[in-house]
Amino acid sequence: MSESGGTLVQLEWGPQGLRMLSESCECVVIVDVLSFSTSVTVAVGRGAAVWPHGGQERTEELARAIGATLVRGRNMREGRTLSPASLLDVEDGERLIMPSLNGSVISHAALMSGLTVIAGSIRNASAVAGWVGGRFSTIGLIPAGEQWADGALRVCYEDLIGAGAIASRMSAMSGDVRLTPEAQAAIAAFEQRRPLAEVPSGKELVDQGFSVDVSLAEELDADDVVPVLRDGRYIAAD
Repeated sequence: MSESGGTLVQLEWGPQGLRMLSESCECVVIVDVLSFSTSVTVAVGRGAAVWPHGGQERTEELARAIGATLVRGRNMREGRTLSPASLLDVEDGERLIMPSLNGSVISHAALMSGLTVIAGSIRNASAVAGWVGGRFSTIGLIPAGEQWADGALRVCYEDLIGAGAIASRMSAMSGDVRLTPEAQAAIAAFEQRRPLAEVPSGKELVDQGFSVDVSLAEELDADDVVPVLRDGRYIAAD
């Protein structure tokens, strides 16, 4: 445990947040609600292994090399895509390579960090909180955020409340948790959360015909799985 006692829960945003938290944390939880970490939660909860990838280059080659299916963008509208709804029927033992601009990029960057890396979402908030609580003295929550057109980080509501859901569950499960102001603010946002269909990313998905994905993403504690990044891929924690 930390010198002041208890578990310290911190929160920082995006790739820079990973770099900052890697200096002080033993475990990080990457939260990308719409939809990387939700998709990982759905797939791993059904027995799949998911390889995050930082970009499109060589993904086809990697998929062939390990006998995996390359997860495509939602616009493909068939097969395995970043739509969580497309992953509800994955089979036990299925292998997936899942590139995305935000959560997957951060996950890929964390591969060599030496940290325990978890994919967290609203769907598995209690499972993640229960697994990390008591195991680590310092835990970092990393809401992935999105990107503006110029590539700058856009703080997004859904990832804030996803991180807040996990922090809230951790605080409720143990009286020995210390929260930074940022983590406390995430809990406050979660406790007063609004439907994801009302936020920009959610509205966009609904308008594109992916309202089911938005509904899946905000189902609290729907999956009892903790995807942990081991040997380059997310698998269910023991």
